[in-house]
Amino acid sequence: MAKLKMLQLLLPFLLFWLSASEIIFEERFEDGWHSRWVRSDWKKSEGKAGSFKHTAGKWPGDPDDKGIQTNNDASHFAISAKLDEFTNKNRTLVLQYSIRFEQEIECGGGYIKLLSGFVNQKKFGGDTPYSLMFGPDICGSQTKKLHVILSYQGQNYPLKKELECETDRLTHFYTFVLRPDATYSILIDNRERDSGSMYTDWDILPPQKIKDVNAKKPADWDDREYIEDPNPVKPEGYDSIPKEIPDPNAKQPDNWDEEEDGVWKPPKIPNPDYKGPWKRKKVKNPNYKGKWKIPYIDNPEFEDDPDLYVVKPIKYVGIEVWQVKAGSLFDNILICDDPSYAKQVVEEVFAHREAEKEAFEEAEKVRKAQEEEESRRAREEGERRRRERGYDRRHRDRERYRDRYKRVSLLHASSNFFPFL
Repeated sequence: MAKLKMLQLLLPFLLFWLSASEIIFEERFEDGWHSRWVRSDWKKSEGKAGSFKHTAGKWPGDPDDKGIQTNNDASHFAISAKLDEFTNKNRTLVLQYSIRFEQEIECGGGYIKLLSGFVNQKKFGGDTPYSLMFGPDICGSQTKKLHVILSYQGQNYPLKKELECETDRLTHFYTFVLRPDATYSILIDNRERDSGSMYTDWDILPPQKIKDVNAKKPADWDDREYIEDPNPVKPEGYDSIPKEIPDPNAKQPDNWDEEEDGVWKPPKIPNPDYKGPWKRKKVKNPNYKGKWKIPYIDNPEFEDDPDLYVVKPIKYVGIEVWQVKAGSLFDNILICDDPSYAKQVVEEVFAHREAEKEAFEEAEKVRKAQEEEESRRAREEGERRRRERGYDRRHRDRERYRDRYKRVSLLHASSNFFPFL
């Protein structure tokens, strides 16, 4: 009964939460996805436009769960979907999607963009302005960057922190959460990778606080953590302890002659009781105030913008990347205002995580076996060609030897027939 009463009390709050939260856009790339997405003709005239294929990939956790995958090497990819215009003013913005780099990506992006205003989707490309860009960018072994770029008053501002993305070949979820207090969180696979504030982690506005360059350390500021004991007590007889003492284990040599060698004295050794010159010991300074630091003051150039977190009204979501080697699988794109729902989506997809890992490991076994077989065939073919080259060489040598023998024989016969030659 107690649990039932509790549920009855919580039900109004639950209904309010469900009605208050909103899924603005969600794309699982099921049947009919073509009608929602427009492929751009950007770079088509140059022969550099890549295409997407609808697939579950080479090692899906769920074969029925399909996404769109980049399909052409050394290409630009651009595709977008229109949505009902929305604003994040006075509410949380959540942008989330999954990506799987099935290729051993050499250099390429895997990010996603939110676009504002009117966009000609058939011409959507790298020069199209965006309000938010989020996701991984990989190039070689050095660049493994996780981009978070925000547009403010027509200018793009990248996150100042250096965050790394995942680089393995399994599915990973990237989540960006932006709140009305201008704080943010970045999650990968439902684990918070970083968090902070737009005021400090983007150079959008001047800093609220700056160092007081005119500040000086007060004359009475004591930054000595330890001082010499003001009431020292030197142990009695400390100064009379010799630095060296006669070796108590030394013995006078048997052949020592005092008349010739003088009175024998044992050699000196370091005194184990000698502690060096007496020094006052260090004690905690009761007046210690810590290390003095330049204080911060209000920045006179700072002018707050209470709508700093508000991006321009969003009308499109797009994927626009360049890849040297194709094979990136985009899926589970979500725009909403409820981080808990985004978390549920990750958990739902990752219910098949182990199946995906097993499928990947099996695919790797097949790939390695194929590589070993191709390598074996290449070795055999190389050996065959070497044998053929060796046979041809020996055959040519024999032919040259026969020709030479014929010429010598002919010359010898001629000299016998014409003695004057």
